[in-house]
Amino acid sequence: MDALRIILQVLLVITSGFLTLLILLHKGKGGGLSDMFGGGVTASAGSSGVAERNLNRITISFAVVWALVIVLLGLIQKVA
Repeated sequence: MDALRIILQVLLVITSGFLTLLILLHKGKGGGLSDMFGGGVTASAGSSGVAERNLNRITISFAVVWALVIVLLGLIQKVA
């Protein structure tokens, strides 16, 4: 049980880091903090629609794994 908890905690740290980076890679929609720090200039250059869709899919996948790891850690904690 302790080995599973350690594996899940390591997985949680890894997915949290990747999820943070993936969210920061998204293009700003404008009107927020991204425009304040110069994001509006790069938003006009933009990226391709395919790259943005793939980034969305990867981000959602990491978010689902992250949520599952949290639920599993909660269940293990409740049993122990």
